[in-house]
Amino acid sequence: MTGENALAYLQSLESTVQAAAATLKASPADLQNRIGQVLDQVKSLEKEIAALKGKLASSQGDELMLQAVEIKGLKVLAARLEGADAKTLRETMDKLKDKLKTAVIVLAAVDGDKVQIAAGVTADSVGKVKAGELVNFVAQQVGGKGGGKADMAMAGGTDASKLGDALKSVQAWVTERA
Repeated sequence: MTGENALAYLQSLESTVQAAAATLKASPADLQNRIGQVLDQVKSLEKEIAALKGKLASSQGDELMLQAVEIKGLKVLAARLEGADAKTLRETMDKLKDKLKTAVIVLAAVDGDKVQIAAGVTADSVGKVKAGELVNFVAQQVGGKGGGKADMAMAGGTDASKLGDALKSVQAWVTERA
């Protein structure tokens, strides 16, 4: 570019830089530093959100314990955790397994149309029920699949509308196998 085209291009760039600086309440010279500060703040807030989600799921976990049903000596719990991600599902699962002792647990979370599912079986119950088989049973009902070990398995699905029925079917599935 030369002449007037080059001048117009530079003026457009300067206008963009001025607008960005104004949005971030910084001078054009401080724009790079300010962007760095904003990115650091975003990372910090993301960490804080993750910690709060963990606390929320943990408190939901305490309430969920009351929903466990006893089937042939096993406490069976299938529930949805609001606002949880895969990591939170696993952490809550571990806490519930410790508290419920002899248990089969399925926890699920929804993000848009995506479904995350965690299945857990306490060590003393893996001879009767395998978490990998259970998580696949639930995941197939919500358009997904998954896998894992006998005591802990994860899955994903794409049809959140069927999650309620899928969770309700867990008790019958466990009854057949326990």
